[in-house]
Amino acid sequence: MKIVLASGSPRRAKILKDLGVDFEVVKTDAPEVSYPADPERTVRENALAKGAAARSVPHSHPSSDRLRGSLRSGDTFPVPHSPFPILSADTIVWFANRIYGKPRDLEEAKEFLRELAGNVHTVFTGVAFDGEVKVVRSDVKFRELSEATIEEYVARVRPTDRAGAYDIDESGDLIVESYSGSYENIMGLPVEPLKEWGIA
Repeated sequence: MKIVLASGSPRRAKILKDLGVDFEVVKTDAPEVSYPADPERTVRENALAKGAAARSVPHSHPSSDRLRGSLRSGDTFPVPHSPFPILSADTIVWFANRIYGKPRDLEEAKEFLRELAGNVHTVFTGVAFDGEVKVVRSDVKFRELSEATIEEYVARVRPTDRAGAYDIDESGDLIVESYSGSYENIMGLPVEPLKEWGIA
């Protein structure tokens, strides 16, 4: 089954590739909501909004070479919405009734890591597939982090592109002590809903 991934996240794309899913990527700029007292509602609404935004992006006919990355003039005609099912997701880090999204800059990224150090936080991901939404949560415990470790981590990883300023799959051993729940959820795309929907 061919699907559209409404996300520019390389981590989500990596998960789908590892699962052998046939997909194309459509990036969207859907506005996001934030309800610190209700993280599940936050990721649910954002995932749906991203899916809706991707559906409004003009696509080519399913026979198009564009869907294989090589559009040639005259091959296709545009259609008003995606001819394929759309998968979208939104991930947040939640701790002490605060939502940690992507930091604005390196200084805010370091502040996020200082606040999460030594604590257990929750990662929520809302996953939407053609209008149906599932929310998955995982708990992550950070190590106690020295300033030297924080500096090393932000030098290794591009933290401004990650919710909570970190990626468990990239130098996660530096900062993560333990976790429970779905590892892929912490990366940004849990596989459990994908299996339920027959995507994986």
